[in-house]
Amino acid sequence: MSRYKAYPSYKETRHSWLENVPAHWKMLPLKFLTAQHVTDGPHETPEFIDEGVPFLSVDGIQNNQLVFEGCRYISREDHARYSIKCKPNQGDVLLGKAASVGKVAHVDTDIEFNVWSPLAVIRPRSEKTGRFIYYSLQSALLQMQCDMYSNANTQKNLGMSTIDNLAFACPTDDEAEQVASFLDHETAKIDALIEKQQRLIELLKEKRQAVISHAVTKGLNPNAPMKDSGVEWLGELPAHWQIKSLRYLGNCQNGINIGAEYFGSGYPFVSYGDVYRNDTLPIQVEGLVQSTHTDREIYSVRTGDILFTRTSETVDEIGFSAACLQTLENATFAGFLIRFRPNTTEVAVNFAKHYFRSTLMRSYFVQEMNLVTRASLSQDLLKRLPVPLPPENEQLEIAEYLDAKSRVFSKLTSNAETAIQLLKERRTALISAAVTGKIDVRDWQATA
Repeated sequence: MSRYKAYPSYKETRHSWLENVPAHWKMLPLKFLTAQHVTDGPHETPEFIDEGVPFLSVDGIQNNQLVFEGCRYISREDHARYSIKCKPNQGDVLLGKAASVGKVAHVDTDIEFNVWSPLAVIRPRSEKTGRFIYYSLQSALLQMQCDMYSNANTQKNLGMSTIDNLAFACPTDDEAEQVASFLDHETAKIDALIEKQQRLIELLKEKRQAVISHAVTKGLNPNAPMKDSGVEWLGELPAHWQIKSLRYLGNCQNGINIGAEYFGSGYPFVSYGDVYRNDTLPIQVEGLVQSTHTDREIYSVRTGDILFTRTSETVDEIGFSAACLQTLENATFAGFLIRFRPNTTEVAVNFAKHYFRSTLMRSYFVQEMNLVTRASLSQDLLKRLPVPLPPENEQLEIAEYLDAKSRVFSKLTSNAETAIQLLKERRTALISAAVTGKIDVRDWQATA
């Protein structure tokens, strides 16, 4: 913050979490900055309908913005009834007071909607103070108060009187408007940089998948003679490669189904998440289950195995795979998974790790999936999966090439994620400094 000047003079506060503020600022509870006491939505569960008045809870706030896409709806009658107590208006500030305490959004839309009880509605006393309140609620010091006063019996929540009495560092209304204008401008620049880094991460993922898909279907020699694979989505393969259905390369086994009371202690247990999040199974998994010796034989996890996600709420989460590069002693795996165990040396596990995780598999499974109420990958569909088979030495070369490429992509992705984290920290620090008077922006003017 060295590029910004401080105020000429400061005075001490009585708050341990904020040492001082500019000499002409005041420390006031939120209720002195609002037109009325903080309100919240109904504490009952409404009857939701397909179309009607949008009805938001804390999940309706994402990245400090209101999100109506995919929201719930209530009837006009319920909206009119709930509006007697609480009806958000343009210019209000919404604060998550339960479940996700501290989520904040400024109502900058004239869309008519209502809110559930986990959201508090704050009505500023003037337009000039509205966005200042919005930014103050995002500052580190206000978040500290939220954490300090949250009632965490089962989940964090803020009482209405607690919100009314949250302490704010308050300049004049005109100065509050200037601080908000400064933060609108500066945070927009930071948000744009964050968006660029997020887009870079998406491009890196796409590029990585394109490199993998090309290598596992076309090989590394661009001059190799090609042949038609006979499979539309695979296209041409190198002429010397074979292609076989998975059923001729090994056996499939669904995972263990066991009561919830058996989890939490016992032997290692490979969960759905262990497979969904990783292309290689962790050497040590967190899950534990009280499995029998027979269970550990039938549902074992050995070097060379490939586990696939079998069932989920959506087809987008089906068919993700993770390769086992090292036997997990005494482990079993979840019923929501399928284990493929090769019975031939035709498939090198390091090659399979990349092939089965490629976007080609995603398109195959999505196209062929039988989606009823839950998406489910059947063994029969998995066994029909065509697998290109280069010679073993070529499989190893492709795997080594893709491992090296993946390390590069992972490093670039990690750098972008670090940049995003630093930008977010800078954003929070800038907001905190501005709304507590650590920097003087009274003479600030927006530049092009």
